[in-house]
Amino acid sequence: MTATVSPLLGMLLVGLGGGIGAAARFWLADSIKARRPTGFPWGTWIVNVLGSLLIGAVTGWLVLAGPGGEPWRLLLATGLCGGFTTFSTATVETVTMFRGGRHVAAVLHALSTLAVTVLAVVGGIALVGAAVGGS
Repeated sequence: MTATVSPLLGMLLVGLGGGIGAAARFWLADSIKARRPTGFPWGTWIVNVLGSLLIGAVTGWLVLAGPGGEPWRLLLATGLCGGFTTFSTATVETVTMFRGGRHVAAVLHALSTLAVTVLAVVGGIALVGAAVGGS
């Protein structure tokens, strides 16, 4: 059974999850950048891959195994994962590399971000499916 959520509660759940996700992204992406100052945006790339794996797992859990329901989707998928991942930053980093003459790196960044994040979502769903015996 799907729980309904009032608009106010929905905004609060998304805001809470989003705030936690954005803070975690800031910390993790900056930590990676400090350890790997290569000029390639590894911090954003890794955050987006991990966030995609997580949203896949959350989606799989909600559909296959968990309590489901709108409150969990709003808090974890829309809020936490939405705040953690950052398509806009990845896009700006790609454009910045391209404008800086790093055309191959920019194209590789854009294509690998898309391909690997899609695979990560599929992987997250599959992991949860395997863990709970779903398909």
